[in-house]
Amino acid sequence: MDRPGARPLPQFWEFAAPEAWRTVDFISDLHLQADHPRTVEALAAHLRHTPADAVFILGDLFEAWVGDDARHEGFEAGLTELLSDAASRRSLAFMAGNRDFLVGAEMLRDCGIMALADPTVLVACGERLLLTHGDALCLEDTAYQRFRAEVRTERWCRDFLARPLAERRALAARMRDASMAHQRNQGPELWADVDLASAARWMHEAGTPVLVHGHTHRPGNQEIAPGLLRAVLSDWDLDAATPRAEVLRLTRFGLERVAPARPR
Repeated sequence: MDRPGARPLPQFWEFAAPEAWRTVDFISDLHLQADHPRTVEALAAHLRHTPADAVFILGDLFEAWVGDDARHEGFEAGLTELLSDAASRRSLAFMAGNRDFLVGAEMLRDCGIMALADPTVLVACGERLLLTHGDALCLEDTAYQRFRAEVRTERWCRDFLARPLAERRALAARMRDASMAHQRNQGPELWADVDLASAARWMHEAGTPVLVHGHTHRPGNQEIAPGLLRAVLSDWDLDAATPRAEVLRLTRFGLERVAPARPR
């Protein structure tokens, strides 16, 4: 019997990487924003100099994304150019997070980025991994799960995107400020984590011994059940007093954690 709060199993989309791929990088939770220039610079350097054949971005690349029409001006226009240049050098894939679920087909098509469903099974380098942003598995945060269900509806997205761009930017800024205030009041130790029973259920159903996710900002590896490993991605903040950034890299030797690539 499912435990209380367990959700119906999602559809597990599967992507088999080209045989030529030898290295895949996973990143998430960069929360790119105009007042974090060092983080943007670190991403640009990594995308330019990483040896990876592909970079998979598992959500919250942007601090906020208010619609694909934002890509034509200001800070977002610069990021669009950065991503387009990177996609001309190596494969890029993007999975929406809780901050940037409004990234749409127009943006990804213009940049040459592959869209990833959440969750997705990746078969690469002799491994089978389950990829997710992670927020859908944080079941203890019931208020967030209600909010998530509301804003992911077609009607909510349509109504929000129908507003003028300036109004959407202002609304997103207010929502971000409210979220940050809530996080400060809670403290990191009280932030909801992934429900491990549900994560194991997903992994068994998808036939994947490894789960890779972000969202929780608690990087590290954990055996959640015999033979089942979760690898949590690091958030990036190179503008903080204590800078942090990490890449999870997959090769034929398995997973390893490395620093973002820099110019040689």
